[in-house]
Amino acid sequence: MPDTPALGDDPISLVIGGIALILMLPFLLLVLVAGLELLLLLLVLPFAILGRVLFGAHWTIEARRGWQPSWEESAGDWVESRQAIRDVATAIEAGHLPPSTL
Repeated sequence: MPDTPALGDDPISLVIGGIALILMLPFLLLVLVAGLELLLLLLVLPFAILGRVLFGAHWTIEARRGWQPSWEESAGDWVESRQAIRDVATAIEAGHLPPSTL
């Protein structure tokens, strides 16, 4: 078995690795910051939703044509918004489109 040196033990590999690290550092920092922001969002989101449901914040419902919203209306609290969604969906299924408000 021939005695070969391990890869990356020479000074040239150190220089190439250092340059690669310097070039990749902005991307690594961007991924780290984006990951931390996503983690923070996932930690806060359940409390925000729970607070909105429990304290009766007003919900807005909307009707879309494709990706474009064409109508929206304030629907009240959680129960009222659920009923308003059903009413609007039934009207749209029956062919009565809401007027464009946006």
